[in-house]
Amino acid sequence: MTFQTVQLLLFIILALVAIASALGMIISRNAIYSALFLVLNFATVAVFFLLLNAPFIAVAQVSVYTGAIMVLFLFVIMLLGAERAGPIQAIQWQRPLAVTLGVILLGEGAYIILSQRGVIPRITGQLPQAFGSPSLVGTNLFSSYLLPFEITSVLLLVAMVGAIVLTRREKK
Repeated sequence: MTFQTVQLLLFIILALVAIASALGMIISRNAIYSALFLVLNFATVAVFFLLLNAPFIAVAQVSVYTGAIMVLFLFVIMLLGAERAGPIQAIQWQRPLAVTLGVILLGEGAYIILSQRGVIPRITGQLPQAFGSPSLVGTNLFSSYLLPFEITSVLLLVAMVGAIVLTRREKK
C-alpha cells in the first residue's frame, strides 16, 4: 500500500467516526453524553489537522476546544442541572420547520457537490517546511495580528468576569 492509499483509508475511517460522533451528539438525550460525543468529534477534527500537516492547529484544537470549551460546557450543564430538568414542551411548528430547513440544506449541499466538479484548483507545489509550525504561527500572531489577538483576549476576560458575576450568590 502506498502512503496516499493509507492516508485515504485513514481519512475515510476518521470521516465515519466524525459523522457518527456528530450524530450521537445530536441524537443523545443525555447532555453529558452529548458533550462526550462532542469531545470525540473535536479529537477527530484534530487528527484531520494532523493529516493536513498542521500540527499547531491540531494541538490548539485539542487544548482549546476539547479541553477548555468542553470543561466550560460540562460546568454549565452541572451548574444549571440540565440533567434533572424535565422534558421541555416543543412548539408545534418547530419540528416541521427544522425538517424543512434540514432538507433544504442537504439539497444545497448535494447541488454544490454535484455541480462544482473540477472547480477547486489542486495544490501543485509543496508547502514550505515551516508552514503551520508553532514558531511561524506565533510570529504572524504577534506581528500581523496583534490587535485582533489583544481584542479577543479582552473579550474573553470580560466574558469570564461576566460569568463569575452571573453565578455569584449574594450573602444574606
